Amino acid sequence: MSNRNGISGYTHTQTQIDDYANQNNPNSHAYQANNDNHANQCNPNNANYAGHKK
Repeated sequence: MSNRNGISGYTHTQTQIDDYANQNNPNSHAYQANNDNHANQCNPNNANYAGHKK
């Protein structure tokens, strides 16, 4: 049975595992940056809004 909750050390390098962990850790800068970016893309008052036309 496959591991459905994450990544495996058999198929990924330590750097890939560390990056995955940082992206899924609420205390990490990468996690917060991803959430901020998503919020900006969904906010019509932000220049990064997905529907924004220049």
